[in-house]
Amino acid sequence: MLQNIRVVLVNTSHPGNIGGAARAMKNMGLNRLVLVDPQEFPSPKADARASGATDVLEAAQVVATLEEALVGCSLVFGTSARDRHIPWPLLDPRETASKCLEQIQAGGEVALVFGREYAGLTNQELQRCHFHVHIPSDPEFGSLNLAAAVQVLVYEARMAWLAAHDQPTKMTKLEAGADVNAQPVTADELEQYFVHLEQTLIEIGFLIPERPRHLMSRLRRLYGRADVTRLEMNILRGILTETQKTVRGEPHKRRENDV
Repeated sequence: MLQNIRVVLVNTSHPGNIGGAARAMKNMGLNRLVLVDPQEFPSPKADARASGATDVLEAAQVVATLEEALVGCSLVFGTSARDRHIPWPLLDPRETASKCLEQIQAGGEVALVFGREYAGLTNQELQRCHFHVHIPSDPEFGSLNLAAAVQVLVYEARMAWLAAHDQPTKMTKLEAGADVNAQPVTADELEQYFVHLEQTLIEIGFLIPERPRHLMSRLRRLYGRADVTRLEMNILRGILTETQKTVRGEPHKRRENDV
């Protein structure tokens, strides 16, 4: 479905920016690149900056005008870094991604249009867009590199698509075959730890059974927020065991710090 989004670069002057944009697109699962009257393309500089996304460059469509680039599009977004005083709907990248998703889910074609490195899109070109997009960068240094601007918008598009399809947005190790030590402890394992912890605190004189106050309750809340893994639990239980040995005067078993 992300293939219904095309990235349109208008009159790009540096081929390296075309390559950087292609790489940004492929990172986020997009591959439809349209170049309007590029000053230098194809180019080895573009290939070098693409860093493995040369297939996006090879499939890029080169056209003479913005009108040709937008054929078949039902929704067009034009990026602009400056206030042009044009009474046009203005969106930020996240809002843009949301509208993109609505359109492509309905089967429409969407274009994200980026202008020249030195001047952006002209007023006439911006008027061919349904919405204008502004990336809220620091006003003290607000001009983004072309490929960086592409990266921001395609990233937001991907995040919106992942959320809509209930796909994870974070890497996880809790997959089939993953290290069992990376899994969170179970409720009964945590309860066993609390018993061990309470015993140890009593032995070192930190917890007085006759006057426990709310110590264990507070510690339970603390560990409940920690999302402890089994490996971390083994470390904590080991610390308690060695602490008890010290209090009892028992010999310690030398161990390697391999955790």
